[in-house]
Amino acid sequence: MLEVNNITFAYDKAPIVRNISFELPQGELLSLMGESGCGKSTLLKAIYGLIDLKEGEVRFHNQRVWGPAHQLVPGHSTMKYLAQDFGLGPYHTVAENVGKFISNLDLDYKKERVTQLLTLVGMERFAPIKALNLSGGEKQRVALAMSLAQEPKLLLLDEPFSQVDNFRKNDLQRTLFAYLKEQNISCVVATHDGRDALSFSDKTLIMRDGELLHFGDTLTIYAQNTDFYTASLFGEVSWYKDKLFKPQQITIAPERTDWQAVVQHCYYQGAYYLIEAIAADNNKTFFYHTSSIEKGTKVALQARE
Repeated sequence: MLEVNNITFAYDKAPIVRNISFELPQGELLSLMGESGCGKSTLLKAIYGLIDLKEGEVRFHNQRVWGPAHQLVPGHSTMKYLAQDFGLGPYHTVAENVGKFISNLDLDYKKERVTQLLTLVGMERFAPIKALNLSGGEKQRVALAMSLAQEPKLLLLDEPFSQVDNFRKNDLQRTLFAYLKEQNISCVVATHDGRDALSFSDKTLIMRDGELLHFGDTLTIYAQNTDFYTASLFGEVSWYKDKLFKPQQITIAPERTDWQAVVQHCYYQGAYYLIEAIAADNNKTFFYHTSSIEKGTKVALQARE
């Protein structure tokens, strides 16, 4: 169980993280979402014990997590924090980078474990390659394998897929998060992608200006449409008559309605088009349609039942 109790942190006078509290049961996946600069990375560092908190405390399995002022080596032994700089040894091979966290007492097991972890992140054929010769996305995948080599009980990931190609990202996410569930490893992921949260997270925490705005089951937070900021983190959102609507909640009406809009753009999404229109109140409106609609076309809209 991870317990974050009313923590506050500031580099100078203005707090970057203020009064954050939540609990995460062992084995659950948490998405940490919010705009850039809202404090997500700082919160991850606070949980891991890389910074000294001004107020509050972090506890993991009933043990206090201390900052660098209280311990010689920063960080927590049963957690692993993967920052955006990856931390690879550039002149070591991929296999050596992953293997340095595995004991040499059983070399056959070590070799097998390195291969298993590299296969998990799709990097097994890069084992003999030096890290300096890898692309950013490849380094990011090796860094994930390195973090798992230390067999953490809690994994803290800061934008872990930001440099991974989309066609690899989807498979990597499915494989990684399934592995974490099988191993009962808790995970906190800082992400900008609402699709990541919806696909894999048990819980989601929404931050804004260093404060906790919402925390709870991911599907509940998504379904509630609680505010424009939160809803927009999961995708396009429209505002009409003091209500928020997602694109799938809006359709073209068969006859005239009070909700009138003029089409501005059509974005092909594969199975459908995302239509961007300007409503009579000058607010942008987004909805899905099965075919393209010519720019300037006036449409009558309604909420789906």
